[in-house]
Amino acid sequence: MSNDDVELKRSLNFPLLTLYGVGTIIGAGIFVLIGKVAGVAGMQGPLAFLMAAVLAGISAFSFAELSSRFPYSAGEAFYVREAFGRNDLALAVGLGVVLAGIISAGTIVNGFVGYFREFADLPDWLIIIALSLLLGAIAIWGIMESVSIAAVITIAEVGVLVVIAWAGRGALSELPARAGELWPGADFGLWLGICSGAVLAFYAFIGFEDMVNVAEEVHDVRRTLPLAILTALVFTGLCYVVIALVAVFAAPSAELAASEAPLAFIYERTTGRPSEWVSAVSIVSVLNGALIQVIMASRVLYGLARQGSLPHVLGRVHPRFRTPVIATGLVTGLLLVLALAFPIETLARLTSLVTLSVFAMINLALVAIKRQVAAGIHSTPTAITVPMWVPVLGAVISIGFAVFQLIGFAAGGHGA
Repeated sequence: MSNDDVELKRSLNFPLLTLYGVGTIIGAGIFVLIGKVAGVAGMQGPLAFLMAAVLAGISAFSFAELSSRFPYSAGEAFYVREAFGRNDLALAVGLGVVLAGIISAGTIVNGFVGYFREFADLPDWLIIIALSLLLGAIAIWGIMESVSIAAVITIAEVGVLVVIAWAGRGALSELPARAGELWPGADFGLWLGICSGAVLAFYAFIGFEDMVNVAEEVHDVRRTLPLAILTALVFTGLCYVVIALVAVFAAPSAELAASEAPLAFIYERTTGRPSEWVSAVSIVSVLNGALIQVIMASRVLYGLARQGSLPHVLGRVHPRFRTPVIATGLVTGLLLVLALAFPIETLARLTSLVTLSVFAMINLALVAIKRQVAAGIHSTPTAITVPMWVPVLGAVISIGFAVFQLIGFAAGGHGA
């Protein structure tokens, strides 16, 4: 069998795919943002996370329907091509997804350097090169191996959240007596803080969209993929709200906002014990996020090549590992360049802006496809159908958040 005839291996079932999705969502976001959101929203931090979950969930439902209709790698590009019939627009969206993944991985690798230097005083460039090559090698090794490693790390991440929730059970016991503090009433200033906190918390939910790009490696994909997307988002949303409740009951918002390691701070505050192990798992979670981005971006390049939008060589699959080895190598090289060349703040803001732009296009694509289905132009099978207002609202939310990011860029602030 030639390289051109080798296809990706369908290895992922519902549990593994869901863990993969949870791993894309949980990670650096909750490990850092919980304090920032509390600093902006105060005691209403849990409400801000809940609002962010609803906002992200609207676009997640759009991705769920589209992934069931068109279960292919480089799914975002495929959706746009089917909706608007324009290869150039589809290619732009696909490359935007790749760019967002690579920039995100570069952001994560850059952030990892500071943590790692607490254990070994090595030059930044050496850490970045070694980590980038390690991530590329794991991604090439095989989808089952890569996702299994990511799943193990994800379980460790979730374990940290469960331990912190358990450690804060005393604080949670105050919920019946202090529930009134969580609701802002008619106070406009508090609602403004909640909305600002929701904008921040929204980025802790980004990642579910990456799941569509392993579609060609999933068993019973039309049913499994949409269900896994929604399950991963609901699960992480519940985790975030519980942790936010523990946080605001356990410590003043100003102290949470000032902490660079808020989860470790919460653990120390609620138990009185050292939190080094929490920091260690936080470091591993950073690696998990970068690995998943490398897997995702390489699959998009593979899908675009198989769809004829990029050079055919990027669609070649290694006959032994059954992974897109050339596409993965290219992603690893670009990751290395970005991580070495740009500061973490610039990379983080670019990730958010590109991702939100893609979200807007995907929601608009679903609007167009649903109109075509109503007109009898499309008749693709699907395991899930959402009302028209879902992608319309998803597009409005995504465009609004993207404008917020552009304003942050123009002001030289920290929109992400």
